[in-house]
Amino acid sequence: MSASARSNRNDNETSVSVLDKSPTGGPLAGLKVLDFTHVFAGPFCTRTLADLGADVVHVESRQRDPGDRHRSAYAHRNKRSVSLDLKNKAGHAVAVRMAKVADIIVENFSAGVMRRLKLDYDTLSVVNPRLIFVALSGYGHTGPRSSWTSMNMNLQAYTGLMLTTGSEGDQPTCISNSWNDYIGGIHGVMAVLHALAERIDTGRGRMLDMSQFECSVSTLGPLLMASAISGKASKRMGNRSTNAAPQGVYRCAGDDEWIAISVQTDAQWKTLVKVIGKPALAQDARLASTVGRMRLHDELDAVIGAWTRDQTKEDVEAQLQQAGVPAERMRRAQDVINSSDAGKVYLPVPGSKALAATCPFSFGKTSLAAITPPSLLGEHTRAALRDWLCMNDAEIDALDKARALI
Repeated sequence: MSASARSNRNDNETSVSVLDKSPTGGPLAGLKVLDFTHVFAGPFCTRTLADLGADVVHVESRQRDPGDRHRSAYAHRNKRSVSLDLKNKAGHAVAVRMAKVADIIVENFSAGVMRRLKLDYDTLSVVNPRLIFVALSGYGHTGPRSSWTSMNMNLQAYTGLMLTTGSEGDQPTCISNSWNDYIGGIHGVMAVLHALAERIDTGRGRMLDMSQFECSVSTLGPLLMASAISGKASKRMGNRSTNAAPQGVYRCAGDDEWIAISVQTDAQWKTLVKVIGKPALAQDARLASTVGRMRLHDELDAVIGAWTRDQTKEDVEAQLQQAGVPAERMRRAQDVINSSDAGKVYLPVPGSKALAATCPFSFGKTSLAAITPPSLLGEHTRAALRDWLCMNDAEIDALDKARALI
């Protein structure tokens, strides 16, 4: 089976893929995004642009990633997939032609890869001065670490993020939910929106050399500043806080059930002790301030835990919330998905049993792009080449024969 036939499962007269045509709707409708991303940071950035209505065409090759390891609805929904061999002369020429008409290119390869492919900003901006080019690598394209290979956990170690999680004495622990990828992807979207606004005035695009390391460090500002001033490493707080006490998770009735409580003010403290039946603690001068309560945190945890352990987390939550004390029960994933307050946060991915988180905002009367499932590799090669480059079937067949579409 030829590459183009293999890659277009629905490209015929009787069955048309939901993304054979460019998506419509959303504030970025009409913008073309050429996506050279992989793993998660770059794909999350372009997925968000697709959610906002941009026509995102993901350039892939079976030679690089023959599997579907990262083909999830969180990374690759709402995109069209084109299969190109960028090292093939004809395939490379197609990529350049697509770059000429693109508004935005996003890539997150190691520094130097796109330059070696002659698909870097300096090369492509000559043929498309309006091009906005986002390079979202681990450490940026300049400096002593530009050649480093980076992954989520490694970046968490190098940024110091690991020493802000867990408690004193714990092994350094990373946030498992691809923290740096999400943070890098979100910053990439912010940079694109800024560059689009700037282009309205200047008529020109720009190169956005982004470092996931810098994106991550930017979220640690207060901790880094405190350490710089004191000359000491920030203490690992676990579930505690430097400005709220008592704060923590407390065991409730049932198997591994918990309530999270965070007392932010002195007034909330007085309310808490009244609710738990210990009003005398409100008169204890040692506990009149957050600093004082922090000194006696272990003792307070024991008092609160004795009250919560024989009650359900729902009952504890209801009592404290009604009284005005911040408290939320610990929920598991299925609890969140099944709850009525999830609203439209999770929506089903068409054609599958999977759920995907939507964009957590709305634009009033302007609809966001409807969720479409992740594309098969190269599924929209013909449709996207027709849309972007006005190619006919004969031209695409010639590319297929030249083995450019693999």
